[in-house]
Amino acid sequence: MKRPSVLVACVVAVLSLGVAAQGTTGANAAGPSPGASPSPAPPGTTLGTAAARSGRYFGTAISASKLGDPAYTTIAGREFDMVTPENEMKLDATEPRQGQFVFTAADRIVDWAVQNGKRVRGHTLVWHAAQPSWLQSLTGSALRQAMIDHINGVMAHYKGRIYAWDVVNEAFSDSTGGRRDSNWQRTGDDWIEVAFRTARAADPATRLCYNDYNIENWSWAKTQGVYTMVKDFKQRGVPIDCVGFQAHFNSLTPYSADFRTTLRNFAALGVDVQITELDIQGAPATTYAAVTGDCLAVPRCAGITVWGVRDQDSWRSGDTPLLFSGNDRKPAYDAVLDTLNAAGTDPSPSPTPSPTPSPTPPAGRCTATLTAGPKWFDRYDLQVTVTGSDDWIVTMIVPYPEKFITAWNAGTTVNSARSVMTARPDGHGNSWGVSIRHNGNRTWPTVACRPA
Repeated sequence: MKRPSVLVACVVAVLSLGVAAQGTTGANAAGPSPGASPSPAPPGTTLGTAAARSGRYFGTAISASKLGDPAYTTIAGREFDMVTPENEMKLDATEPRQGQFVFTAADRIVDWAVQNGKRVRGHTLVWHAAQPSWLQSLTGSALRQAMIDHINGVMAHYKGRIYAWDVVNEAFSDSTGGRRDSNWQRTGDDWIEVAFRTARAADPATRLCYNDYNIENWSWAKTQGVYTMVKDFKQRGVPIDCVGFQAHFNSLTPYSADFRTTLRNFAALGVDVQITELDIQGAPATTYAAVTGDCLAVPRCAGITVWGVRDQDSWRSGDTPLLFSGNDRKPAYDAVLDTLNAAGTDPSPSPTPSPTPSPTPPAGRCTATLTAGPKWFDRYDLQVTVTGSDDWIVTMIVPYPEKFITAWNAGTTVNSARSVMTARPDGHGNSWGVSIRHNGNRTWPTVACRPA
């Protein structure tokens, strides 16, 4: 693992002391002199901090049953800045009986993530597998309504706390490239569209993804089938913000150099692309570096998630496919870290686009819109405008390692990790501001609004 030189470490220490001396005056602090160049961020010493230098995330799948293992949580807490529940948000886990939702295990992961300054990907709302017996007995309109009710129930519970949702998972056939024959598909060919429209109405501020495996190779029929669907959705205004590529590479479905072509072609449709469940048989360092480089080469590649923390935690543990073996970093880890750091930094990257809110929110809803404010070498300001309600609650979550500094013209509370802020009106109207210390990242926070 490469570490900053002693000279860089000293410079960072001096800058940290300077920032501490400024206090938390936010927008009132003086900026640098005109024409001054921002200080370059030092190399990242963890996967999360290295990815953040280019405005991306590096995440992992987390199992609630392992959160009591200090070795597991030490690695997960140190290295990753995005978390995906491995099984705890699937339909059989969250709605074991019709209309009776259970979030205990999923909440453990979300709470742990928030307490440790991490964002969460929701996985997954609708899937042909992991279905409880009550759902398997339904057909037709009853099954379609159960899907809608499930999406609404789960997304209402987590509204404002999830960076992106895998709305639909693995809906295409491996062999033909057409739709998979599932109970969902038998309710009508529009079921995926209905799922996405339901999800957008349930939480307008989160990103909505389609997620699948074996769609990394551009020449495969399955890849083309998903591409055609996403293209159609974008042309017709069906709300889809991202496509997840699971990237389970092995001897049967090996990594192909045209993965980068696939990512670029999907991104050109106007969606973000995310590598969502990466594991590679044998964890070859060169292949891990190549996959990381593919993401870095596509501006709309938002980040990478590996499917597990250590080999022993993997669903494919016999393939030793991850970046850690026990407590030890593998050569693939160093290859990924070096590739992320070699990408350099973008001093003012464009924020990942959020879904466009409705100009006039329906009754009973509100929206919060972010507008860029002044920027300094260590922080940036945002203006927040709330529409649709005069009595609102806004929740903002900044990506690791960013931290909230202060806010003005609103009453706010911030968690101990300074990664989640809750704001309410305090007599200054519906326009207010917030100052954020970027710590090498400048990705805007996710934001959600609801009437009080």
